[in-house]
Amino acid sequence: MVYGLDLCALRRDDPGMCRHAIVPILFVLLCAAFAGDAVAQDSLSASRPNIIFIFSDDHAPHAISAYGSRVNKTPHIDRLAKEGLLFRNNFCGNALCGPSRATILTGLHSHANGFMRNGNVFDGNQVTFPKLLKKVGYQTALIGKWHLSSDPQGFDKWMVFPGQGNYYNPDFRTKDGRVRVEGHATNLTTKLSIEWLNQRDEDRPFLLMCQHKAPHRNWQPAPEDLALFHDVQIPEPPTLFDDYKGRGPMAKVQEMSIANHMFLHYDLIVPPRDPSALKGTDRAWLAQRKRMTPEQLAGWDKAFEVENAAFLREDPQGKERVRWAYQRYMKNYLRCVHGVDRSVGELLAWLDARPEVKKNTLIIYSSDQGFYLGDHGWYDKRWMYEESLRMPLVMSWPGHLQAGREVKQLTQNIDFGPTFLDLAGAPPLPAAHGRSLVPVMSKQTGDEPFRDAIYYHYYESQSVHMVPAMYGVRTDRYKLVRYYEPQWDTWEMFDLEKDPDEMNSVAEDAAYAGIRKQLEERLVALRKQYNDDTGTMGGGEFPITAGITRVEREGDAYRMWANASGGYMLKSEDRVGNVMLSTKMLPLAGKQNQNAFVVFSGGQPRGQMMRVGYEVAAKRLIIMGPQWRKITAKSPLEWDGKTPIELQIRVDFDKHEVTAAAGGKTITAQMPKGWTSLRFWGYGASNAEAVFTPIQLN
Repeated sequence: MVYGLDLCALRRDDPGMCRHAIVPILFVLLCAAFAGDAVAQDSLSASRPNIIFIFSDDHAPHAISAYGSRVNKTPHIDRLAKEGLLFRNNFCGNALCGPSRATILTGLHSHANGFMRNGNVFDGNQVTFPKLLKKVGYQTALIGKWHLSSDPQGFDKWMVFPGQGNYYNPDFRTKDGRVRVEGHATNLTTKLSIEWLNQRDEDRPFLLMCQHKAPHRNWQPAPEDLALFHDVQIPEPPTLFDDYKGRGPMAKVQEMSIANHMFLHYDLIVPPRDPSALKGTDRAWLAQRKRMTPEQLAGWDKAFEVENAAFLREDPQGKERVRWAYQRYMKNYLRCVHGVDRSVGELLAWLDARPEVKKNTLIIYSSDQGFYLGDHGWYDKRWMYEESLRMPLVMSWPGHLQAGREVKQLTQNIDFGPTFLDLAGAPPLPAAHGRSLVPVMSKQTGDEPFRDAIYYHYYESQSVHMVPAMYGVRTDRYKLVRYYEPQWDTWEMFDLEKDPDEMNSVAEDAAYAGIRKQLEERLVALRKQYNDDTGTMGGGEFPITAGITRVEREGDAYRMWANASGGYMLKSEDRVGNVMLSTKMLPLAGKQNQNAFVVFSGGQPRGQMMRVGYEVAAKRLIIMGPQWRKITAKSPLEWDGKTPIELQIRVDFDKHEVTAAAGGKTITAQMPKGWTSLRFWGYGASNAEAVFTPIQLN
């Protein structure tokens, strides 16, 4: 019998009994488990520990020296690992900022907590671990990055950045409104966290979630860190110039390469010759400078002016330009990491000065996912490849955790909440997908597997960086990934022991056929275990693609729910020649920004969908071009909000025109000239619940 499981069961019935009556038994058992280890022989759960959860954004494990970093040193994070545990195989379930945070709060994968993509709104009425900690007497505080749109719940104190937040002189959302605070986001998050610690009720246990913006894009270090790495050449990863030949076609069409997709001004901080001519994302360069004080701006410009002048003078091209961009990107990224590491040191110093608090405080460092540090020529995350799949996780609790131990079992961010609740003797999260890590932390499991595989599902697809939707399974040695959208419908598989950089997929290698079959079966079992039916292929007329939260059949019609970022149901069918599409749509009332569309493409979608339909708030018939927000034609359309809209769409490949007719209105817009046939078609929506009749093609 694994005692940790019985402990959890008892807590569901009587948390108080668990904390008091069970403690002597647990004490004896843990004495045996820790025999020979230089740790205190007491229960991990005996005293309801304080919890300091330090959480950064986009901090890759291979930018932490405790994990073997080749590019930097992180002495304070390393100290946590030396004094406690380093989790070697900790993974996220969806490598995005918001989804990872929602997963940690709920212990549920993205499809179950409803936050699948950045741009969703987190349902704060769900049960979360901070709420349950409050119920058993914990004080709770959240300072820093939130990125879940809704107001935090379950916290006595919260101060969070709106959206992504800003590095310099950031705004904070609070219960009492918005306030701007002068300083750097990392320093302020740390300062405000310590202020709350100093003001807390010292007679009660606490949870502090200190959540940094850094080192998220666009990597603006604090003033005191600008000179770091100035004369240092950051080692290049061996895959910086990856040609993606050994994998499926998906890796070639992403938009996250250092070579082609970094913005010269916004990302690389090179001043434009004519600031008034800036367009798109680069305009944010101006907005961020406007937030700085004159002193901050002067220091910032001084730090980069010599390097920028040399770059503009020499104007490197080809691989040399990539190498220059890599150095600029990495130095600023690592400067941001240095600031976060300093924050860890300041919180450790606060504990060191309070031995009585320290002895009963668990301090954790983690990040929402990994990040590409030039690996495969990329920055950002999203993929199921190792660099973004892995999350750092280190814990220190001197006297309770064996110092310097590495945990090699497979763990995930779904496990964080259950662990905190287990340690606190609080009720568990209902129907959580994750499991308490207490048995692993206390060595109750020894070297036995904690789980045999982890599950991953990324949804965002035709959006920022154009990484396709995928789900997959990873074991201790193998990884199987399915890119399930119709334009891809591709598998990748990797032998991580022989190919740790994942350069060559063995999905079609006959020598791995038996292993692939086992992995496919395990993937099916995990999807069933977690009740994830999103992203399925087949089993109906239309496959469900990214962004659709639910689809139901109503007779011959389809009722679909899409999040704020939008989603599609697509059917692959190559139709040569001009086409007429006809349907009825009913975007249901309730949300202001509902949009219901028929969507189609004459090429690889990759964000190249035409969208034709109705905008509820604007009350207009609309045709939108291949970029989501580019309106190519529109017209007011009287509609009672109850009667289905009859929509006819003519796709003319000779004239490269799209004509839409509904409610007596007709509008026409241009479509891409490279399209010569209808390759994909179906339904689309954003922030909407809508009903569609089957599309008729003539």
